[in-house]
Parts: sequence; C-alpha cells; structure tokens
Amino acid sequence: MKRSFLSLLIFLLPLTSLFARAPKATIDEQIESAIAPSAQAISEIVFYELPISDTMGIPLILIWLLLGALFFTFYLGFINIRGFKHAIDIVRGKYNQPGAPGEVSHFQALTAAVSGTVGLGNIAGVAIAISLGGPGATFWMIMAGLLGMSSKFVSCTLGVKYRTEHADGTVSGGPMHYLNKGLSERGFGKVGKFLAAFFALMCIGGAIGAGNMFQINQATQQIISVTGGEASFFGGGNAWIFGLIMAVLVGLVILGGMKSIAQVTEKVVPLMCGVYIVAAIIVLAVNITQIPAAFAAIFEGAFTASAIGGGVVGVMIQGLRRGMFSNEAGIGSASIAHSAVKTNVPVTEGFVASLEPFIDTVIVCTMTALVIVVTGAYTLDSGDGIALTSASFATVISWFPMVLAGAVILFAFSTMITWSYYGLKSWTYLFGNNKIADISFKIIFCAFVVLGAPMQLNSVVAFSDAMLFAMSIPNMIGLYMLAPVVKSDMQAFLQYARSSNKQPLTEEAVQAKVEKI
Repeated sequence: MKRSFLSLLIFLLPLTSLFARAPKATIDEQIESAIAPSAQAISEIVFYELPISDTMGIPLILIWLLLGALFFTFYLGFINIRGFKHAIDIVRGKYNQPGAPGEVSHFQALTAAVSGTVGLGNIAGVAIAISLGGPGATFWMIMAGLLGMSSKFVSCTLGVKYRTEHADGTVSGGPMHYLNKGLSERGFGKVGKFLAAFFALMCIGGAIGAGNMFQINQATQQIISVTGGEASFFGGGNAWIFGLIMAVLVGLVILGGMKSIAQVTEKVVPLMCGVYIVAAIIVLAVNITQIPAAFAAIFEGAFTASAIGGGVVGVMIQGLRRGMFSNEAGIGSASIAHSAVKTNVPVTEGFVASLEPFIDTVIVCTMTALVIVVTGAYTLDSGDGIALTSASFATVISWFPMVLAGAVILFAFSTMITWSYYGLKSWTYLFGNNKIADISFKIIFCAFVVLGAPMQLNSVVAFSDAMLFAMSIPNMIGLYMLAPVVKSDMQAFLQYARSSNKQPLTEEAVQAKVEKI
C-alpha cells in the first residue's frame, strides 16, 4: 500500500508547482506551465517515432499494438472471422446462464465498452487521417479494426477469467487482475504485481485526462460553436457552467455503479450510433453515383505510391494509426467493463468483445470516411477534424452541424461515464475496494469535468494520451504470456458449440471438452 501511495505522489508531483506560480497567471496557464515539462518528456517516450524517411516516422507504440493484433489473429486461427457468428449468438442471448455471477448482460457490457471507444475519434480522427493520408487510409483503418478484434478477444476473456467477485455481488476485473493473478499462476508473481500496479496508475491518468477533460472540453467547444461562438452564453466566460451541468449528469449515473452505467449506455450507444449512421446513409444515398469512384479511390490510394502522406507507407501509417487508436485494441481498458458480465464461461465475453472494434472501426469509422470521400471534403485544407466532418455532412444536410454537436455531447458523455468506471476500478485496485475510495474517486472525477470544460490544456491532453497508450505496454506483455490459457478455453468452447448433445452452458461443461480436443 505504501508503494501505491508513493506512485500516486510521483504521478501528482508536477502539479505541486502550481502553488509557486505568480497569482497573475490564469489557472489554465498555471496548469499548462506545471505539466508541460513532464508531459513533453513522457509523450516523447511513449509516442517515439521510428524514422523511416527524412519526413516520416512510425510510432513504436503503433508497432507494439499492431504486432500483437497480428500475432493473436494467427495464433487463434483467425478467431476474429470464424468467431463472428458465435459473438452475435451470445449477444442475442443464445448462451445466457441464469444465476451466473456478474452485474450486466452481454449486450450491456458490449454497449458500455463501445461507449468508451466510439466517440470523437470516429468523427474528428477519421477526417484528419484522410486529409493527411488520402482516401486510401480508410482501407488500412478497416484492416486495423479487423485485426484489433483478436486483441480484444484475448484481453476480455482474461478480464472475466481472473476477475474478483465481491460479497455485495459486484465484480472487479481487467488487466490489473489478470496481470497479477494470471502471471502469478505461471510463476511470475512479482512481475505480475508490478505490471498490474503500473497499468492501474496509467489508467487513472488516462481516465481523468483523455476519458474526462479532453471529452468535456471538446463537447464544450462544440456547444459554443453552434450557439454563437465566443458571443454565446457558454463562450462568454461561462463554460464552467456547462461543465457543472455535465458533471451533475455524470455524477447521477456513476454513483449507481456499473449497473447504472450499463443501463444508460445500452440506450445511448445504439441511439447515437443509429442517428449518425442514418445521417451517413442519407449523404451516401444523395451521392450514390460517387460511391463506386469513392471505393476505387480508397483501394487505389491504399496501394499506390502516388498517394498523399508519404506514399503507400505514409497512407498505411495514417490508416493503421487512426484505426488502432480509435478502437483501443490492446490497451486493455475495455476488459474492465466486459469483466462485469453475467457469465460462468469467460471466453463467451471474449467473443462479444471482438465485436467492439468491428462496430467502432469497420462500421462507424468507415461510414465517416465514405461520407468525407464521396463529398470531396477531404481536399479542404482544415486542421479541425470535427469541422471537416461537419462540412461533409452539411453538403447534403444543412442543419447537420446542430445534430453533430448533439452527437459530440452524447459521445463525450457516454465516454466519460465509461472511463469513470475504468478509473474507479484502477483506483480501488491500488487503494482498496471500500466506500471511501469509491466516493473519493467519483468526486475527483466529477470535479475534473467542471475544470476541463473551460480550459485549453494542450499539455494535459498530451500527458493523458501518453498514459493512455502506456497502458498497452504491461497489458500486451500479459496477453502474450497468457495467450495459451485463452486458446485452450476457446478450443473448449468451440468444441462445446459443435456438440449435437448440448449440456447447459457451464464452465465445467466447456472444460470437459478440453481432453477431447
């Protein structure tokens, strides 16, 4: 416990210089000045780029995530493809187990996890990737989504398998638990404990920064933009009020725990994805004659050296980077939400989790990309991804910027409530699963919603993004070491699913198949 508190103090140390700043500096400036040196150093380490030409490099963290996704895809025999039908069947309730431990259904766990990934990256990130890498980046985004399904399968199976069930019926799972318990089982107890604590610390930072302050800040900017810019009420120095409103709404949801979060996300996620996709379909229908040319541009741009962004390699990097970063496959965060599912057979949730990158990247990101390509908006010189996406939709639906602003707010809200759960479970892992730790983190999280709304904190965002992707370092190490456990469980379930004489689905019934494989 002492080491945990020491780790937290090290994490918060850069903020101590705030109190030494001159009182004339604004809060934004004080925080920016305090965080900047640490943020820049950590960001440069995590996002270090391996030079591949004089003008282009590839982030090592991207290689780390991509190699893992490729390995698990081949190691598990393309389970991302052949397990797709099983995933749909499980979500539909075919393998439900009444009385199984857990807090939420397979569908609720899926929507909660999807709400943590489907968001601003699908709106702004895709536009930026295409503006930098051309239409061909879309192809590589799709590839990243398909490969990422395998990483999610492994991570979320382990999340359920090594979760901790509490006396009140709640559960705690995720990388912290399978790194600790799973690696201990394989004789690497000390390594597992260190990796688990490192992951938890990074997850707390990622939750407060990328999963909270960045989300509310972008939502605030959108609401200011559509209500009259700086002349609007929220733009006139009152942005904190919007943050306070959102903080209250977030607080009302997260105080109810995972069940409350899942009840919200199972309604919000299908609604916001549905509205967004319907709008995309309308734009594509109006531009239906341009769709064949758009697909031709996507495939041609993916493999031709004349593509923008540094030729084929440049296009590939842009597409894979956006795809891997969008669905967060390999980072491990989603397994925290999936661990709360009601099941006795962990691998069933692995199948369900594999749908997440498919929904996030293959469907939502691809729809955004097609709209941008068919409308030709990607040729515009714009560094603002949201504005570029908005302009694409506005070519057909003039009032869509208002709808998009609403979507951004919903995306931000759902992302915040999901990441609050990720941060909470990491917090309680380090400081104990008790009421004081639970309430204290929720209060801190809501306070940062208010603080994040009016601030322009580039260094905070860079710092939190670095922590977010630093989570993949311990997580992927654990996934490699525990992959044989997942493969055994996967083979057992597939054998069970093929059986003509099916017993009720229990862990014992599935494991009984192992000897016959």
